[in-house]
Amino acid sequence: MASQKDYYDILGVDRDADQKEIKKAYRKLAKKYHPDRNPDDPEAGEKFKEISEAYGILSDEDKRARYDQYGHAGIGDDDFNYEDFARGGFGGLEDLFEMFMGGGFSGMGQRSQNRPTRGRDLEYRMEISFEDAAFGTEKTIRIPRQETCQTCDGSGAKPGSNPRTCPKCDGSGQIRVNQRTPFGNMAQIKTCDRCQGRGEIIDEPCPDCNGEGRVTRRRDIKVEIPAGISSGQRIRLSGKGGAGKRGGPSGDLFVRVDVKPHDLFERKGDDVYYELPINFVQAALGDEIQVPTLEGEVKLKIPEGTQPGDSLRLKNKGINHLRSSGRGDQYIKIKVVIPKSLDSEQKELLQKFAKISGDEINPESKGFFSRVKDAFGGN
Repeated sequence: MASQKDYYDILGVDRDADQKEIKKAYRKLAKKYHPDRNPDDPEAGEKFKEISEAYGILSDEDKRARYDQYGHAGIGDDDFNYEDFARGGFGGLEDLFEMFMGGGFSGMGQRSQNRPTRGRDLEYRMEISFEDAAFGTEKTIRIPRQETCQTCDGSGAKPGSNPRTCPKCDGSGQIRVNQRTPFGNMAQIKTCDRCQGRGEIIDEPCPDCNGEGRVTRRRDIKVEIPAGISSGQRIRLSGKGGAGKRGGPSGDLFVRVDVKPHDLFERKGDDVYYELPINFVQAALGDEIQVPTLEGEVKLKIPEGTQPGDSLRLKNKGINHLRSSGRGDQYIKIKVVIPKSLDSEQKELLQKFAKISGDEINPESKGFFSRVKDAFGGN
């Protein structure tokens, strides 16, 4: 399995698309990105494999149902293999035509499936707190994954017995069938129906894995979350994915991180932003108050004459840098809160202040207090 992208997004169809829509989307993309049309563009070849994989899963109702329910975790190595897909008769542009008309032509190569195959990569989504993203932590996750069967050591055969070479395909995993077509007699390569492409037959399958050579088990795996990680980033655990087949290496496990939003703080890069409400007296006269940070409260000095929207900085109170030493900063954005009502004594004091300041107070015009609210950004 090569792709970890959403199969529906790859084909550009909705999740409730029917098979006709899926096939139509695939035909369009397959013709556009087919390697025969893009011989000098390796990216087109990779794109072609990607859309072939998506179609291979979504065109099968059983595989599609498992994918819809479990995502990539519900899809196994045997559900799609591009080389097997190609060997089945889908290689050149003429094969693209034949695929939808029935059958496939020869020319895809003849390699047995009975060879070491790398295990599939797995992806796990993990939600962590804002603080864990800032400072790092260790988590333990439990995942289902395929592991080599210990009973048969991955051979698929019952202990004491051995697989034998398939007599129908002589171990190639493929058979050649001559078929009459509108273009004449064509040799069609098909997967051997006797051994299902393995190239060998297991007469006595292992009772624990039913001849598969692998079993699915749940494992607890420790994951080191680095300080400074952001939502959407992935942590790669090499060799912690699904077990390979017939001695092939294990795949990798990718842990995708989703960081929960914080009630107080907002992150921008490695800096943290916090909105601090103060009253207009504190803004005018200045003050020293306690403000929250990721590590607890600290004292912050509010300068005299602080204006609404001003920002104050707390150095090294932000997020740890992911790939270097040091931390970001915390920025305090000032929000001046104007009281919605005043008692008579408060109004009298403000009127005295206005008189001293030389502000003319006209009760019939916009009041002084309203102008104070406007000046400090009040609503």
